[in-house]
Amino acid sequence: MNKADFRIVFMGTPDFAVESLKTLVENGYQVVGVVTASDKPAGRGQKLQQSAVKKYAEQQGFTVLQPEKLKNPAFLGELRQLNAHLNVIVAFRMLPESVWNMPTFGSINLHGSLLPHYRGAAPINWAIINGEQKTGVTTFFLKHEIDTGNILFQEAIPIAPNDTAGYIHDQLMYLGAKLMVKTVQSIIDNNYQELPQSQIAENRLKQAPKLFKDDCRVNWEVSGFDIHNLIRGLSPHPAAWSEFLKPDGSLLPFKIYLSTFENHPHNLEPGTLIIENKTQLKIVVIDGYIYLHEIQLSGKKRMSVTEVLRGMPYADQLKLNR
Repeated sequence: MNKADFRIVFMGTPDFAVESLKTLVENGYQVVGVVTASDKPAGRGQKLQQSAVKKYAEQQGFTVLQPEKLKNPAFLGELRQLNAHLNVIVAFRMLPESVWNMPTFGSINLHGSLLPHYRGAAPINWAIINGEQKTGVTTFFLKHEIDTGNILFQEAIPIAPNDTAGYIHDQLMYLGAKLMVKTVQSIIDNNYQELPQSQIAENRLKQAPKLFKDDCRVNWEVSGFDIHNLIRGLSPHPAAWSEFLKPDGSLLPFKIYLSTFENHPHNLEPGTLIIENKTQLKIVVIDGYIYLHEIQLSGKKRMSVTEVLRGMPYADQLKLNR
């Protein structure tokens, strides 16, 4: 079978998924339908917003399905009529077996980690938060348990000390799109080997669960290395956060997008703010200083620390709420 006759149904929602869909299309693969999330109200006007995948799919004239429930008989009937050889899944929700087992060759998924490590909803974030020096992408066949299917291919990239989750996200988005094309072609050619994840010897698997607000609050009592990793691992979304204590005693929440860590001995109390000439803000931690470079005050836009301090008449009276 050649790629022009091989029928693919693509399933995905955010920008991360669009690049894989676009790369498949630009390389001549036949996408016969796209499944994505329902339009959702967003913004102040609560206008219905289409997913990034839907916008691209409609530009290409693809059949788009947006089921509320993946076990809905009407949806399953529409999906069956597409007569797919393969489902390709990138950044979509968990599928029931009635969906992932429907195509002739089953379903493959792209995951933003080097499986079996960092299974779960936030693999890029947790890899950086944990101080990993490399990560990557994995393609694998779907099975019942999430992110546990047999591995097909993997590609790794380094994580530099100041790389943010946003930067690594974009690197993996493009790398993953290329790997997905390689994977699909290998299935068409029947030229691949499956590696069960259970055969990869690991003492303790690192997980990547969904992030909640409390996970993102900075604990200024831990090492600067860990704080810096948390900040960059959550930047730009959902973003690490903390609170200033204003002179009147009220709290001013803020998000942190860019920081650096200076390892330096001192005898100061962790959590102390040091502001110099309203251009530089650093926070004392147990083993040095965290320099804040870009933050966002509650109700304001993201700005450089210099801009924030110059627009704050009481800046030199700020404290950190710990």
